[in-house]
Amino acid sequence: MNAPRLFLASCFALIATSMSFAIRGDIMPELGEVFSLDKEQLGYIAGTAFWGFTLAMIIGGPLCDFLGMKRLVWIALIGHVAGILITIFANGFWMLFGGTLAIGIANGMVEAACNPLIATLYSNDKTTKLNQFHVWFPGGIVIGGLACYFLALADFGWQIKMMTMLAPVVVYLFLFLGQAFPKTERVTAGVTDAQMFKSIIRPLFMFLVVCMLLTAATELGPNQWIPDLLTASAGVSGILVLVWINGIMMAGRQFAGPMVHRLSPPGVLLISAVLSMLGLLALSYSSGRFSTFAAATLFAIGVCYFWPTMLGYVAERCPRTGALGLAIMGGAGMLSVALVLPMIGWIYDANIEEVGQAAGGALTLRIVAILPAILIVAFGGLWLADKKRGGYRSEKLAAAGGK
Repeated sequence: MNAPRLFLASCFALIATSMSFAIRGDIMPELGEVFSLDKEQLGYIAGTAFWGFTLAMIIGGPLCDFLGMKRLVWIALIGHVAGILITIFANGFWMLFGGTLAIGIANGMVEAACNPLIATLYSNDKTTKLNQFHVWFPGGIVIGGLACYFLALADFGWQIKMMTMLAPVVVYLFLFLGQAFPKTERVTAGVTDAQMFKSIIRPLFMFLVVCMLLTAATELGPNQWIPDLLTASAGVSGILVLVWINGIMMAGRQFAGPMVHRLSPPGVLLISAVLSMLGLLALSYSSGRFSTFAAATLFAIGVCYFWPTMLGYVAERCPRTGALGLAIMGGAGMLSVALVLPMIGWIYDANIEEVGQAAGGALTLRIVAILPAILIVAFGGLWLADKKRGGYRSEKLAAAGGK
C-alpha cells in the first residue's frame, strides 16, 4: 500500500471536485444565454450540485465500510466523466441538470471515500493531514477560476472550460489505478455497526454537527456571494477578491500542522471563528482596494481551517463514528450551504430595497457575521472543557483483538 501515492491521488480528486464549483459559477451566465434559461432554472441547475453532494455523502458514508473506499472512488470517477460529458453535449435544461447532478454525486463520493482514507493512512496525525488534503479545495477553485479567465481571454467557449476538468480526473484515475486500499480505521479496530451508530448520537458528535452547519455557512456562504457583494459595495473586482481568498486558504491549510499541534483543534477553531467574524465586519466597512484585500486576507485566514479541522476533530475525538461520521459532517456542511445561499440572497434583496445596492451588500456581510459570533461561544466552550480535563487528547482505536 503506497500511502503517499494514495494521498496525492486524493488531492487530485479534490481538485476535480472544487474546479467544478469555479467553472460552473463562471459558465452559468453563458448557459442562460445559449439555452434561453431564466435565473430560476439556472438556480435549480446550480443547486443540484449541492444536493447531489450531500446525498452522495450520506449514502456513501455507510457504504464506505461495506463496499470499501476503492469502489466509492470508482463511482466518483464514473460520475465525474459522465457529468462532464453530459454537460458538454447538453441540449437543454434537463441534460444540464443531469450533468450537474452526476458531478455533484461524484464530488460527494470523493469526500466520502477520501476523508476516511486519509484518516486511516495517517491515524496519528489526522487533523494536520486532513488540512493538507483540503488545501486543494480552495486550490481547485483558484485553478478553475484562472483557467476560465484565460480561456475567456482566448475566446474559448463554455464547453472547453468544462473540458479542463478532465485533466485532474485523468490524473487521479492513473494514480489510484492498481493501488491497494486499506480497510477503514473503524473496521480495522473491530468497532461494530451498533457501536458506530451509538457513537453518532453522542452529545459531542451531535454538537459538532451543529457547529459544522455554522462553519460551512460562514466559509462557503459569503464566498459564493462575495463577487456580487463586493463589486457593488467596495468597487473592486469580486472575482479577484475570491481568488485572493482561496489562494490564502491554500497556504494556510498547507502549513496547518504547527498551529494544530501548538493550539489543539478546539483552539484553532476558536481563533478561526474570531478572525472570520472580524474579517466579515472589516469587509462590510471596506471602501477601496487596499482595505478590501486586507479585510479579505483576515477573512481567509479565519475560514481556511474550519472544514478540515472540523473533520479532524471528529476523526480524533469521535473515531468510532468512522466513515459515516465524516460523511455526516461533510453532508451537513454542504446542506448548510445549499440552505444559506438563498437566505443570504433574500437578506441582500431586502437590504437593497431599504438602503441601496452598495450599502445593502455591506449590511448583508454584517448580518452574516452573526454566524461566527455564535461559533466563538461554541468553540470557546470546547476549549475550556478541554482545559479543565488537562488538555486536548485524541481517542485512539486499537486494532481488532488488541488491548
